[in-house]
Amino acid sequence: MIPKAVRIREVGPRDGFQNEPETIATEDKVRLVEMLARTGLRRLEVTSFVRADVVPQLADGREVLERADIPEHVSVSVLVPNMRGLEAALEVREKIDEVNVFLSASETHNRHNVNRSVEESLTGLEHVLARATEEGLRCEGVISTSFGCPYEGYVPFERVFEIAKRLSVSGAVEIGFGDTTGMANPVQVGEFFRRAHEEIVGAELTAHFHDTRGQALANVLAALEVGVDSFESSFGELGGCPVPPGATGNVASEDLVSMLHEMGIETGVDLAKLLDAARAAQEVLGRPLGSHTLVAGPVEWHAERDPFKENPPR
Repeated sequence: MIPKAVRIREVGPRDGFQNEPETIATEDKVRLVEMLARTGLRRLEVTSFVRADVVPQLADGREVLERADIPEHVSVSVLVPNMRGLEAALEVREKIDEVNVFLSASETHNRHNVNRSVEESLTGLEHVLARATEEGLRCEGVISTSFGCPYEGYVPFERVFEIAKRLSVSGAVEIGFGDTTGMANPVQVGEFFRRAHEEIVGAELTAHFHDTRGQALANVLAALEVGVDSFESSFGELGGCPVPPGATGNVASEDLVSMLHEMGIETGVDLAKLLDAARAAQEVLGRPLGSHTLVAGPVEWHAERDPFKENPPR
């Protein structure tokens, strides 16, 4: 059954900005974060605490957190790769509500991404999750390449679910499944989440799709049809994956929100304000962004012509 409402975490300020070839000025980051925080979005991933020499685009993460005026009702999350990252995040504990940890489901991608085996990553993250939970932070575990690896190809569901269970036991109350390089298809997604609901009990299950091959919204629909009501997206379709080349494009937040609203699904997001934020990002970056709704504008049905006004989905 398709949910009547969904939760969306905006990841553009982290996942998007970190993949830009040039560093965005801190004041522009602060302005864009503040615009996003006033769109009605309730969850916002602002930055990550990684080594500045590894991701120089986010070296000012602490300053952005300290300067940005974010309403209290918006849950602020940050990505932390390890215990050192968590310790840095805890220095601004009053500014954050959630931490996200990550690893890949495939050995080769994990090696390329963090230079560790999956088991090494899991062992380290179990300690991070335990410490973060002690500090009262809500924890999400993100599993990259959940739907396929550009190096290894098919990734067995069982491998992904086993990682998810270990993250959940260690303190992750939410598990995000990433289609890191846009390899998922709707049939696969439907079967994956049907089984995930059975295998992973007690954790919120979140879908994170990329539009690398133009299938992100189709995969969103497939996830919705099996009851997924939590998604991650990036305004302007910013983002991608640092490895391998060509892995571009998170599903655009405005495309996601536009589709959900046309389906009669509540998001709490003001689409016009979200589009304003995407336009502002486009101006800051000085190039067109990939969002369809940013180009075409939102659908504006007249009430008498909108088939969902009288016959909403059940």
